Amino acid sequence: MSLNKGFQDLEEYGEMLVRTIKSSKVEHNLRTMREGYQLLFDLHTNTKKTITQLLSDLTHAKEGVGQKLLAVERQKSELSQELQSLEQDLQHSVAKNQTMEAELQFLKRELQNLKDSEREIQTLQDEVDEDTTEIIPSAIYLAQLYYKVTKIKWEHDNKPGVLKGVHYGEDLATPINVDLSSQSKCSVTDYLWSFVGTDW
Repeated sequence: MSLNKGFQDLEEYGEMLVRTIKSSKVEHNLRTMREGYQLLFDLHTNTKKTITQLLSDLTHAKEGVGQKLLAVERQKSELSQELQSLEQDLQHSVAKNQTMEAELQFLKRELQNLKDSEREIQTLQDEVDEDTTEIIPSAIYLAQLYYKVTKIKWEHDNKPGVLKGVHYGEDLATPINVDLSSQSKCSVTDYLWSFVGTDW
């Protein structure tokens, strides 16, 4: 009796479960879940494709950046070498400029020395011109006067300490050759006066 009661209860529970399942719209819920899963799968697939594309783009971007970085490094190296070359040129130019400046200062000093020398020479020339204007005519006059009185013509290319000349007398010409180092001034004077005539 109790077994039949148990089967009957089980059967009722089964029917009630079937009714519950039918009334709870499980199939609709499963379909909805399947559609949601499909959407999620599609979203996952699209996301994966997007991520893959982004990774590919990132890889290309890295390669581009790497190439640009290498180009920048090469340019930096070239600019560094050019800068070193310009610095060396600048040092050479500075050294050359210093040398030229020193040469210019030296030439300025030389020019000033030449100007000073020119002024000194001009001063001496002026003095010589003045002396020539004043002294030489008087010296010529005295020489002519001495010749008129003594009739002695002196040679001027003698050795130091030697008097040479010629006395032109009325009858003959007498050479004069006196070594001043071996005779006194008085004896030389007396000797020369002996040529002068006394007939005035």
